[in-house]
Amino acid sequence: MDTRKRRGAEAAKPDLKGLTLTEFETFFAGMDEPRYRASQVAAWVFPRDVHDFTGMTDLPLSLRERLGKEATVTASAVAASRQSAADGTRKLLLEYAGGGRVEAVVLHDEERATGCVSTQIGCRFGCSFCATGNMGFVRNLTAGEIVEEIQALRRHIAPERLDNLVFMGMGEPLDNYDATMKAVRIANAPWGLGLGARKITVSTAGIIPGILRLADEALQVNLAVSLNAPTQKLRAQLMPVAEAHPLEPLMDALREYAKKTGRTVTLEYVLLREINDSPEMADTLGRLARSLMCKVNLIGYNENSKSAFSSPPDKTVDAFAARLRKRCPNVVRRVGRGADIAAGCGQLCVETAPKARERKAGTVPNRKSRKR
Repeated sequence: MDTRKRRGAEAAKPDLKGLTLTEFETFFAGMDEPRYRASQVAAWVFPRDVHDFTGMTDLPLSLRERLGKEATVTASAVAASRQSAADGTRKLLLEYAGGGRVEAVVLHDEERATGCVSTQIGCRFGCSFCATGNMGFVRNLTAGEIVEEIQALRRHIAPERLDNLVFMGMGEPLDNYDATMKAVRIANAPWGLGLGARKITVSTAGIIPGILRLADEALQVNLAVSLNAPTQKLRAQLMPVAEAHPLEPLMDALREYAKKTGRTVTLEYVLLREINDSPEMADTLGRLARSLMCKVNLIGYNENSKSAFSSPPDKTVDAFAARLRKRCPNVVRRVGRGADIAAGCGQLCVETAPKARERKAGTVPNRKSRKR
């Protein structure tokens, strides 16, 4: 059976890894099984991380056999793995049993391990400095596939614990909103993966309707916004998403989010040499950040073969950060990790068939002629 046929056959069965506990209960009620089966099987699927129904040994044999016919549990294999010699970052290329490949990363910071997971295979938004955007869009991941990514990272680093989770891998999380939020809830739930909500960060390129939906979710997760330019003109040049979601309405949405949730928003700012690293840009960014009372993460650009950008020298970054702090004290210069294995911010990418790609190409500003 080829990959497409296998995926179609599996899609006809519910993927238990992508179900909430309420959905587990509905599923087992439809099988005329007692309600407690929901939490019993969820414990096997999530905390115990078992994919094979035959291994769920406290279930009756007849039920295990029936589950094998009527349900599935998404699984993946590690097709390749790399570890940074510089900082210990680990990158996995995961291949799902039903087809499709994604990259996921574990970053180490002091005594903490952070999992960086993908929500799509590729990305449709084509940010000019991002390798994922340049590979195009193939498909959304399901909630079960996203949860499997997290569990695959846990398996890979065991017995080490995964402390934090960031949805900053391949794809735009809020462009795959329903699957992403279901995966967040499963990751956070005590019957699921048991990660604290404040240990989970969802990053977006600035999808305004998604930000407003997230504000109503009653979840204490963190929100990070990939800003990268403090003016609409430059942001639209770097990030085509800014055409549909302009800077001023985006700022309004972030204020609404902060007001409803009481959570501090983080603005992520990738510094690009002679593009967005001037003192004037620092001042403009500072005014925006002060109006939001937010945190700013300054990120050094990680070079990739798909882009001609480069990172500013350290003295430029230091000067930019110092000037920015005059208007916004909560500024963090994020330490780059995993760049030597192409696991850093904006470097994740997998090969896909050309006919499957969909991409919105962005324009790259001319460094010499563009007016600031």
